[in-house]
Amino acid sequence: MKIGEVIRKYRKEKNLTQEEMAQMLGVTAPAVNKWENGNSLPDITLVAPIARLLDITTDTLLCFREALTEEEINRYTLELEERLKQDSYEDAFQWAREKLQQYPNCEKLYLDMAAVLCGWRLMKEIPDSEAHEEEITGYYTRALGSSDERIRYRAADSLFAFYLRKEDYDKAEEYLSCFSSQNPEKKRKQAQLYARTGRKQEAYRAYEELLFSGYQMINMDLHGIFSLAMEEGNREKAHDIVERQERLARLFEMGEYNENMWRLELATAEQDGDTAADVMEKLLESCRTLGNYGKVSLFEHMGFKEVSEEFYRQLEENLRKGFRDEDTYGWLRGNERWEAITAG
Repeated sequence: MKIGEVIRKYRKEKNLTQEEMAQMLGVTAPAVNKWENGNSLPDITLVAPIARLLDITTDTLLCFREALTEEEINRYTLELEERLKQDSYEDAFQWAREKLQQYPNCEKLYLDMAAVLCGWRLMKEIPDSEAHEEEITGYYTRALGSSDERIRYRAADSLFAFYLRKEDYDKAEEYLSCFSSQNPEKKRKQAQLYARTGRKQEAYRAYEELLFSGYQMINMDLHGIFSLAMEEGNREKAHDIVERQERLARLFEMGEYNENMWRLELATAEQDGDTAADVMEKLLESCRTLGNYGKVSLFEHMGFKEVSEEFYRQLEENLRKGFRDEDTYGWLRGNERWEAITAG
């Protein structure tokens, strides 16, 4: 925390208003407001009076025992690793405990030291290492309260893994709530729990949903790279990306429609009439394969709804309508195959 944040925190704990604090220190309320908002710092002569008023040490006020740089955290973590190599686990643990007591508000230090202590306990046969489990999980829980999302995520991940190893599945599941529903790791960990607790069908479904959404996301990312390559005029890279998208669709058995759709944009940009007409014909011929992924073994537990005949009819109609668009495909005028396609 910064000095202003420390002042605000302990002032509120003392139930003092900014005006009351200012009056006791002989300064103005706007001055206290500026300190707390980080717009200015207290005069050096006020450091001791502020600390006395808030019942804290000057070290706490000046953040000497709270703020650590990333380099300092890394240095302490490396020192812990060296102590574990040279000293007993108990002695190294005691050193870590004392260091954490010096920096009680550094959640990153709690997290990193807990990870080292836990990892060492798993890799080495430490006598009576279970005696430290509660304290280590306490360190993770302390990090779980961080305002830094990355620290919270790592702490929740570590606690989930800890209780999964202990086969305390109810406790492990509690920490899934710390993951965003948009985070695929939440579903992946849920699948692990399903598998461990004998819910095989639910585990299959969760993994399949991850694969299916992963396919969609990879295609979006590939198309983003394709667009950049086209903007730069790098046609070689654009062709390579399209080929990868076609192979990806085959790998996931997404049907001929999904295998063919990616090449049309490239053919249009290059005004390659033969390729454009080929792709259009293939899309019309294969549009009824669009829902084939619902029939392959890779996604057999997802329970896709049967695609209706009306959907396919509408898709074909929309394709032909799109192919008639003069702004996009007017350059194909005079191409007999294109004219036959759009006349259909």
